[in-house]
Amino acid sequence: QLLGEYLSRRIGVPVRFTILSRYGNILDRFEADHLDGAFFGSFTGALAIQRLGVLPLARPVNLDGTSSYHGYLFVRRDSGIRDASAMRGKRMAFVDRATTAGYVFPLAWLRARGVRAPEEWFSEIWFTGSHDASIAAVLDRKADVGCAKHSVFDRVRKEDPRVERDLVILASSPPVPSNGLCVRADMEPDLREALRRALLDLAGEPEGTKVLAQLGALRFIDTTPADYAPVATLAGQAGIELRTYRYRNE
Repeated sequence: QLLGEYLSRRIGVPVRFTILSRYGNILDRFEADHLDGAFFGSFTGALAIQRLGVLPLARPVNLDGTSSYHGYLFVRRDSGIRDASAMRGKRMAFVDRATTAGYVFPLAWLRARGVRAPEEWFSEIWFTGSHDASIAAVLDRKADVGCAKHSVFDRVRKEDPRVERDLVILASSPPVPSNGLCVRADMEPDLREALRRALLDLAGEPEGTKVLAQLGALRFIDTTPADYAPVATLAGQAGIELRTYRYRNE
């Protein structure tokens, strides 16, 4: 709300945000609702750039000074699982088919180790819907293998001592961009630049402190399609073609 109010005043155009229930719905809603922009995750951003031609403008710098994140693949410490071969016949908890850390990265990791059909390798595969829930699934022994973005894993680790005690990280992905604001390609150039400038100037504005605090960010930085190249590389390694990728979350 604070960000919308700030942007509305800065660019002279009303800005309203809506929150979607699932990651994957964002591309369909972007087109169906004729949205002007969206904060896309790294994978949905890469998809939107390829399929919708959206233009990335800016993304937040996290409180730890980074503007990217990476994925973790983890198991219970007492599971005895330390490689892909030991995962055969086990239960796998992905997050969502439209996330880098929660699906694309572990898929690429498995394929690099010869597992090209996870649905046949694991006894059960399911999608938790959130990174927190994937961590909880492994902690509570509802799944043997899980995945999540590192920022969520580290936050839960601070809150729940079981994470440090009971879980072990087997693999980490390359860094990918944090959720960035992308806009439709046919947005008026002057409006697009005003929006980009307003985000980049947030840290220097008197009211910007409150906005950034609400977002859990230090500032915004420029973002371009090239920043999503690592995501496209991971997708290729996972056997996913961004231009034609279609998925359905159960």
